[in-house]
Amino acid sequence: MKKTKWNDNWLFWNSKNAFALVWSIPENARKITLPHDAMIETETHADSLNGGNTGFYDGGSYTYVKFFESKKGDRSRNIMLLFEGVYMNTFVYVNGQLAANRPYGYSEFTVPISQFLKEEGENEIRVQVRNNACQNSRWYTGSGIYRDVYLLEADNTYIKENSFLITTEECNEEEATVHLKASVRNADIAPKDLVISFGILDRNGELIASDQKVISAKANSEMTVFSRLYVDKPSLWSDENPALYKAEVTVFEAEEENDGQTGCGESLDDETEIFGIRKLRLDAKHGLRVNGKSVKLRGACIHHDSGILGAKTFYEAEYRRVAILKKAGFNAIRMSHHPAAPALVKACDELGMYIMDEAFDMWTRAKSDYDYNLYFMDWWERDVEAMVMKDYNHPSVILYSIGNEIPEIGTDEGARLAAEISGLCHKLDPNRYTLASINGVFAAGDAVPKITADVAASVEDGDDSINVNDFMTIMDKYMDKIVVHPEITKRLDKACAATDIAGYNYMTARYSLDAKKAPNRVIVGSETYPPEIAVNWREVTKYPQVIGDFTWTGWDYLGEAGVGIPAYKFGEGGFGAQFPAKLAYTGDIDITGFRRPLSYYREIVFGLRKAPYIAVQDPAHYGEKLIKTPWVMSDTVSGWTFSGYENKPVVVEVYSSGDEVELFLDEKSIGKKKVVEGDNCRTLFETTYQPGTLKAVAYKDGENIGEYELTTAVGDMKLFAEVDGNILEDSEIVYVNLSLQDSDGDVFINSDQSITLELEGDAELLGFGSGNPKEQEPYSSNTSNTWNGRALAIVRKTPGKKVVLKAGIDSGIKTEIVL
Repeated sequence: MKKTKWNDNWLFWNSKNAFALVWSIPENARKITLPHDAMIETETHADSLNGGNTGFYDGGSYTYVKFFESKKGDRSRNIMLLFEGVYMNTFVYVNGQLAANRPYGYSEFTVPISQFLKEEGENEIRVQVRNNACQNSRWYTGSGIYRDVYLLEADNTYIKENSFLITTEECNEEEATVHLKASVRNADIAPKDLVISFGILDRNGELIASDQKVISAKANSEMTVFSRLYVDKPSLWSDENPALYKAEVTVFEAEEENDGQTGCGESLDDETEIFGIRKLRLDAKHGLRVNGKSVKLRGACIHHDSGILGAKTFYEAEYRRVAILKKAGFNAIRMSHHPAAPALVKACDELGMYIMDEAFDMWTRAKSDYDYNLYFMDWWERDVEAMVMKDYNHPSVILYSIGNEIPEIGTDEGARLAAEISGLCHKLDPNRYTLASINGVFAAGDAVPKITADVAASVEDGDDSINVNDFMTIMDKYMDKIVVHPEITKRLDKACAATDIAGYNYMTARYSLDAKKAPNRVIVGSETYPPEIAVNWREVTKYPQVIGDFTWTGWDYLGEAGVGIPAYKFGEGGFGAQFPAKLAYTGDIDITGFRRPLSYYREIVFGLRKAPYIAVQDPAHYGEKLIKTPWVMSDTVSGWTFSGYENKPVVVEVYSSGDEVELFLDEKSIGKKKVVEGDNCRTLFETTYQPGTLKAVAYKDGENIGEYELTTAVGDMKLFAEVDGNILEDSEIVYVNLSLQDSDGDVFINSDQSITLELEGDAELLGFGSGNPKEQEPYSSNTSNTWNGRALAIVRKTPGKKVVLKAGIDSGIKTEIVL
């Protein structure tokens, strides 16, 4: 089918009155270009009904309108709209007639519109979005048509949407067999002889395999046609070698040639798909194998928002995010907790990143008053099918998670439902593996009192941290004892019976137990605490049936506000975080794409970095008790510029895989320490702050294996602007990193300033902000404060046109950059 991006020239307005008798367009409707997020355009406020779930942003009801000019004959053609994601409760009308609705905010769906069109003339396409029932999510969702929309067009004989499927049957470095199939629809009133042509092209566009099939298609019928193509010496797709091919299928009218052979006449329809040749295997001895090679997943959980862009999903943004995650040492992501955007999947294909795609955060039990559980029983099959069909041809997708921390999965009915959902995934796609991301504590259900009492009785007498009447009191300190309790084991045995893999959220302590008790169970750490990666990774590498670890989270996100914010007073961070907390602040990488200290710590633990890394605890809070959740290791920044704290005590953290580390200030040794296994690659030094150069040296068996330095920023402050190097060449969307630096490039991390931007040329400022978890300036403003000396601007420009971004701070310091 002809596929045209349909993002331009939409009208948008807030539709506060759902009982609108007059089907009109208000004067305040404004023209927009999709993707669009109505929620990010609102102001956060303390009284938001969503509270910290969405970072104190409100939802609402919205209307989008676009016009389609139909021509004579269009009503008998096959014309559809493809929506990649609309949040949520979407109703699509054509000329006032309901054409489709979709409750789930993360499913891709198509809307046939031909029958609703006028014979000729202007047709109104109206999309109503009802996201005003609060609360309906545990995280920032965004509102409206936040992903791309496409117009699909074909005549009466066409390839059915989502039917062109490519499967690698066998492959090695010498040869591969690729199975291609497509469903061809003949909607004419007469039968037709058709030629179906299949082909595979390499990255250079050269045809390397092809086949043709001749079929007789009855009137108003549908046929599935397939071909099995041989590929010589294929380049196999993996995270280390993301080689891609193009598959084509074309439908021709058949015509008889002079020699009696059937030839190709008029081309009626065609489809192309980008795919990779790769094969998955799974067992308890080898774990996960890709193309015969065992792979451990170095995983990052991520949410769908695009940081300061809100929920707006651009391929350029997803490409940049995946590129940064990969450079930070990750080779896999878990899309939490809903199906991934096609743009993200495409970026993972291109760059080599494995995906665990996740269907739902809830089933039959609500986690928020108005969430998807209201629609689950009526819609789950269609939404699972939408996820699987979206992912089928993409080599990056290797796992389907059927749900996240589903509390009823520990019940008999929940286990049966898990079997149904997993079974549907296997029916639709028998070549990928399923799991449920299970939190044993949440699945414990009515066994909580018994577990609490047993754990309380098992600890030393006199430990006053235990309160058997308050389960949450013991969860943090005694989690390892809780998750191995027999009551949880019993529930896991049922819940995991129908999935290929057992997904364990925060249950690393079960790895050794299940390796003995359930030796054929393949396990993945589907969600884990960031500070525990050293312990977790030792366990992952110890057991072949444990295939990887997914940290919460790899990339910071909007909503679940404050869960990872370090605090020194109640309400500043953690579970008690209050307005204006906006971000979760649990990410290795902040919402602007800047790597935080834990990112380098993880890279060292993974064995991907030999040089040490230095992070410095906030000297303003030296000696104070840090209030932190399990997602927080410490309150640190990688910098050595703390004006006003000269001669005051400070704690320096050095991350290293060596067996010794030494810390220097201006080449004078502060101390040298042994690093033992219990240190988990993290050594602490207490010293006093003095400006200069702080250097860490790592040793292994007495030899220097790497050094790292931090230098105090001194002298005049300069505002520096640089185009981010992780974006595509000639991209319409440009990321510009801004920082406060001295003449040597050292960043002033504790002298944050307000920056104002100005654009000259044909361009639009899409977003401007920083990684500050409590930022109060709206991201749509042209003014933002830096955070630890940094900020990010995102600009959409017209290709080929000169654009100048000017930036300045109140003191008169300015800079500009040509984009």
